[in-house]
Amino acid sequence: MQDIRLAIFDWDGTLMDSVGRIVASVQGAARDCELAVPSPAQIRQIIGLSLDVAMSRLFPLCSGSGSGSGSGATSGERQIAAIIDRYRHHYLHDATPSPLFFGAGELLHDWQSRGLQLAVATGKSRRGLDRVLDETGLRPLFVTSRGADEARSKPDPLMLEQILDEMGLSPRQAVMIGDSVHDMAMDKAIAMPRIGVTWGVDSRDALSRHGPVAVVDSMTALRTLL
Repeated sequence: MQDIRLAIFDWDGTLMDSVGRIVASVQGAARDCELAVPSPAQIRQIIGLSLDVAMSRLFPLCSGSGSGSGSGATSGERQIAAIIDRYRHHYLHDATPSPLFFGAGELLHDWQSRGLQLAVATGKSRRGLDRVLDETGLRPLFVTSRGADEARSKPDPLMLEQILDEMGLSPRQAVMIGDSVHDMAMDKAIAMPRIGVTWGVDSRDALSRHGPVAVVDSMTALRTLL
């Protein structure tokens, strides 16, 4: 991986330990909307997707209801929008801690100091990503970023293509680091090297099925790869 000039990170489950908060927020939104509450395992499967896609998969009866009248949102779309609104409310106010993973900040500072450019490609919205970049103080480390509402949802590779185009790089000059199969499938679609991390939502076996360069179990192991 000698020619790598840009490391693109997923956020939730890769840099930030936010899976518990996401699970609690989705379950809170379901209760608010009087829907069946998904299990933690079900919710973990949609982490990394854009909220509209994620909620439509978790609550298919909502996304499939109503045919509309030719204009405006269908009743299903309005229900999904209401779930997303309640999810965002819970995520802002939920008390579940969501710190950076141990060693994440040090890794980012180390790689940047050695001349590696850093970026983020996440299932978060731009508003949500901006909030955590400011809360963690990490914004200055990243040369660019994409949220889910600025491209198509993972595993579509559009957000990666946008980042590469902005930076003037080819897929082989970048590497994507993520914790989910959605990250791995996104990278694989454009033949970008990829590294899976096991401290997020998906297992080593699941990540390995997408042909990553490596799957690592710690920030220390990740740090040595580049």
